[in-house]
Amino acid sequence: MEQLPQAAQARMDEIRGSGTWGSALTTNEFAAVRAAGFEPVGQVLGSCVYHLGYTGAYNCPGAWMGGAGYTSTSTGRYSAYGPLTQSLYEARRLAVDRMSTECSLLGGDGVVGVRLTIGRFPAGGLEFSAIGTAVRAANSAVRPRTPFTSHVTGQEFAKLVMNGWVPVSLVLGIAIGTRHDDWWTRMSSRRWAGNQEVAGYTDLVNQTRHASRAELARHVKGVHADGVVVSSIELEIRERECPVTDGQRDHICEATAIGTAIAAFKTTGQPARTGSLAIMSLDPERRAAARSESSVRYL
Repeated sequence: MEQLPQAAQARMDEIRGSGTWGSALTTNEFAAVRAAGFEPVGQVLGSCVYHLGYTGAYNCPGAWMGGAGYTSTSTGRYSAYGPLTQSLYEARRLAVDRMSTECSLLGGDGVVGVRLTIGRFPAGGLEFSAIGTAVRAANSAVRPRTPFTSHVTGQEFAKLVMNGWVPVSLVLGIAIGTRHDDWWTRMSSRRWAGNQEVAGYTDLVNQTRHASRAELARHVKGVHADGVVVSSIELEIRERECPVTDGQRDHICEATAIGTAIAAFKTTGQPARTGSLAIMSLDPERRAAARSESSVRYL
């Protein structure tokens, strides 16, 4: 269990002593979670501020290949961007583990609706945070040894449980690729080149995305899950001056896939339902305003 900061530990003690709980669930999510046989026990969060200093990649292997271009991905610990990738994993793991620790202290079985965010810290570095709502099975004699974590909403969580699936863990797939811009890439991306595919950039994006998906699949297997519900696949591309060849450029692609690993707890058909799951809007005025806005938009 991750050791909590003093302020977080004091907050947990206050929540347990007060006998009340808070949540980040909407009204609809709260109703769905209750319909699935769970109840909220409190809002939980975890955060850490990480300094990303040395990231590797002070060289450019592609520059030594006669300008032929080179593509590499950070799937290995000793690859060019291995240190940066490992730091991104470690920072997120710390935030999620601290959130899970708070869930355990509140007696929860897992966390739903987790939001992972990254922001710049004013004093320097990056702040990684995870926030969600801890839930507990209302009628269960068996509790998991470690709480599950999931990004799914309350409604999605209810649908999973009612169809024989249970969240296991948040999983990530991070990959960073870099490509030295060779002669063909530079010629294809100039203004007068016309409309055409830049094969070098396509190769960089495809290989990095593939490596990210492979890393995600490896983490799903590592938590012994049956599958994964992917919430987002983010892609960020930036460029830098080649550290080896003057006047040359390198392009760097970072792909991050985030999802929830799930496992089947019933293998024969769908579980019998005791009733229908009805989710109704409790804000009719907002719905009426939305309909009015749509009507005006299409006139």
